[in-house]
Amino acid sequence: MCGLAGFVDFASCVDDPSSALGAMARCLVHRGPDDEGIFYDAPTRTGLAFRRLSIIDLTPTGHQPMRSASGRFEIAFNGEVYNHALLRTELTPRGHQFRGNGDTETMLAAFEEWGVERALERFTGMFAIAALDRQTRTLWLARDRFGVKPMYFGCTGGHAVPAGSFSVAAGASLVFASEIKALRALTPMRLSVDRGALTLFMRHGYVPGPLSIHPEVRKLRPGHLLCVDLASKRVDERCWWNARDLIMRARATPFEGNDEDATNALDQALLDSVRLRMVSDVPLGAFLSGGIDSSAVVAAMQSQSARPIKTFTIGFEQKNLDEAPYARAIARHLGTDHTEVYVAGDEARATVPQLAEIWDEPFADSSQIPTLLVSRIARRSVTVALSGDGGDELFGGYYRYAWTSAIAARTQMLPAPARTAVAMLLRATPRHLANSVGRMLARVLPARFAFDRAGDRAHKLAGIMQHGDAWTIYLALVATIADAPSLVIGGHAPTTALTDPSQLIHGVDLETRMMQADIASYLVDDILVKVDRASMAASLEAREPLLDHDLAELAFRLPLSMKMRGGERKWVLRRVLERRVPRALFDRPKMGFGVPLAQWLRGPLRDWGEALLAENRLRASGFVDPTAARAIWKRTLDPRTSSNGAEAWNLLMFESWRERWGH
Repeated sequence: MCGLAGFVDFASCVDDPSSALGAMARCLVHRGPDDEGIFYDAPTRTGLAFRRLSIIDLTPTGHQPMRSASGRFEIAFNGEVYNHALLRTELTPRGHQFRGNGDTETMLAAFEEWGVERALERFTGMFAIAALDRQTRTLWLARDRFGVKPMYFGCTGGHAVPAGSFSVAAGASLVFASEIKALRALTPMRLSVDRGALTLFMRHGYVPGPLSIHPEVRKLRPGHLLCVDLASKRVDERCWWNARDLIMRARATPFEGNDEDATNALDQALLDSVRLRMVSDVPLGAFLSGGIDSSAVVAAMQSQSARPIKTFTIGFEQKNLDEAPYARAIARHLGTDHTEVYVAGDEARATVPQLAEIWDEPFADSSQIPTLLVSRIARRSVTVALSGDGGDELFGGYYRYAWTSAIAARTQMLPAPARTAVAMLLRATPRHLANSVGRMLARVLPARFAFDRAGDRAHKLAGIMQHGDAWTIYLALVATIADAPSLVIGGHAPTTALTDPSQLIHGVDLETRMMQADIASYLVDDILVKVDRASMAASLEAREPLLDHDLAELAFRLPLSMKMRGGERKWVLRRVLERRVPRALFDRPKMGFGVPLAQWLRGPLRDWGEALLAENRLRASGFVDPTAARAIWKRTLDPRTSSNGAEAWNLLMFESWRERWGH
């Protein structure tokens, strides 16, 4: 796991390439504290910068940027190709020789043997790649299938980057990096704020790709590559893999076995994926929350290890957010070497001023805080940690998959005037009154029927009920601030993977369609961004075995009834876990991985929030409507609303980011 950056100086605007590349690399030291390398090719004016976190082949033969044996390719590569040893068994008989044991050498040989695009299809792993082909005078930028590893690219001189393929404008150079902060280090880079991207951020709490918060920078989409013709300055965007095609291919060959056959197949696929991701020349462990996904990964790890796996959990004093006891019980049963650290509120809140530096475009998933903390704790003992990310999207784990269908079925039974009347009634009910009723019911109802913030949920349901179709209901459920365009001054909502029919899968059940949409949006732009930045800030490599593409294809070959059955989500994954962990240890409501955000905003973070959301400050910046923003802040501070603070957190993370980066 590493960090990369570079440029193609089409405009001849970089006076000292080595100095510029060094400055870009220094912005990524946290991603790779072990080594630095820079490369500049004067004939093509192409530069590569690299920071290395040594994981495989710790010797100098793993140094990057690395040149292929023939001298044709030069590569900077962030990530891991887990099947590289298997690929070597194909490449060696074809005459390729290797100096070291690392995957980077294998990738270069694969490029020479099969070409870049065909080689990518053979890789199993997570990666972001920048590779210069001297023979064809082409620069390749590529990103892994699910977008585990980031890749940003942009143009200097204040030139906006068009969607899709484009030609680099006259007077502009092309730049790229693992994080935006490295792009900022290049002097000709001038960045502004894209109000469309800002609108989407306020709606979702993250900026959906391929947009970034800056019109001059874009994200390379998962499973995509850029082919840059260094002679013509033409940049062609190509898709080499996408989840929609995977799902359609999987559904064309549905799984034909029974429940036991499916459990056996998934169990073996998980064991195989975990085994590949346990290869490391440095200490390795795993995050363990006690939930289904991380527990399944850890159980598969421990079943294939002769020594106790190192596992890591953080706990919180607030009981409804504390998963540590569940993780402790599972760790004890599996016999892992478990580290449990309880984090005081002061320690967790101390990370808040650091967030805008680590997530260098606005990001407002508050579970970033515990993810950062557990990464730092794990890094004291290991350099690699496996996680359970991806299980919800592959196996139907989110509540919204069931809620969308249920709400749609019930609202469609009512004529439009009746839906409007019910919505008006829900809106007329004071939030604090509904919250009080919800709390009273929680004392007497079984746990599966109890829920908090009844008033907030009722008001959100009021907005949803006026929509007749299920997809609009789903879009409302995944929005934090539904009316974001009216909050942002000059706001508008560009088309995204959630709203572009050409990117959505068709001819499948609603639940599968939502899973595909989440893979293309929430997974890549929220979950994986959260984990990458948090782990890399601690110089820790995170690996996601559930996002193995072969395992994912099996998941979508399974019928929906094996994922969601009898009100139980991730049904078949639970069966796999039950082979190694008693059901009593993991059969509980989904908790998530959160912090007491609203409580903090009403208490110790109140002055910080008040300063960032002061009316005169908002008015001077001109990005959000002060009246609307202050209304959100006031509602958050009112304990009667039981607001979870998410709307205010979106505002605060943008204002904190703006303060840090000078916009």
